[in-house]
Amino acid sequence: MKKINNTRNNPFTGCTIVATGKLENFSRDGINNRINSLGATAGSSVTRKTDYVICGEKPGSKLTKARELGITVLTEQEFLNMIPA
Repeated sequence: MKKINNTRNNPFTGCTIVATGKLENFSRDGINNRINSLGATAGSSVTRKTDYVICGEKPGSKLTKARELGITVLTEQEFLNMIPA
């Protein structure tokens, strides 16, 4: 996939995004590839440097950690809605 260069309309450029739980539209590799294609970094664990967590079904401790750190949690649909067309 090509990287999106229009940073004005892309809220994810330069962000670190972690996915947790089972997603409807993506495999784990698929969501990580999509995150990277947006100019963001796909993280594997939630830290203070994490900007967003995409939460699917049955999320684990990553969701708890994100809430503790005050990180923005998105549903898969919210994430998809924020991607520039």
